[in-house]
Amino acid sequence: MSTEGVFPQDIVDLVESHVREVSDFPAPGVLFRDITPLIADAHGFKSLITILAERYRGKVDAVAGLESRGFILGAPLALALNVGMLTVRKAGRLPGPVVGVDYDLEYGSARMELQPFTVEDGMRVLVIDDVLATGGTAGAAFDLIKQAGGEPVGLCVLLELVDLGGRERLGSEIPIDSVLRY
Repeated sequence: MSTEGVFPQDIVDLVESHVREVSDFPAPGVLFRDITPLIADAHGFKSLITILAERYRGKVDAVAGLESRGFILGAPLALALNVGMLTVRKAGRLPGPVVGVDYDLEYGSARMELQPFTVEDGMRVLVIDDVLATGGTAGAAFDLIKQAGGEPVGLCVLLELVDLGGRERLGSEIPIDSVLRY
């Protein structure tokens, strides 16, 4: 899995044409990029999932969706790949037993959790989310998968916010595929 130019231009154009920019959300000065129009377009969403499935077929044993938009992308992708889906959730939202990782955000800290019994030893796991920003959530997911005995083999995001440095913080050990980079 490489990190550049992995998606066909028609999918790049599709995602770009369906991203809605919302100024000053969730706080003044923030430009929020909303993928809801893409998810609401049945043909467009199906096309995206089909292309993602072609990209990762045979390379992963499970898809890990990050709460919460990663669930929306991860579930249909896992079905298309005929693999299971793992849920990486915010603290306190999964019944035990869980493994957890605390991580820093640019504005505080958070905790993500995973049920370790959902991960088989050596399982190759693709992590998926809508946005890569600072890399904290994705890094926590990688750590959780490793704690549970799995092997994170890639991160796929629709949007990457390059200026926030997530790719650099995550390092080059695990390939990162982003459809759009801002």
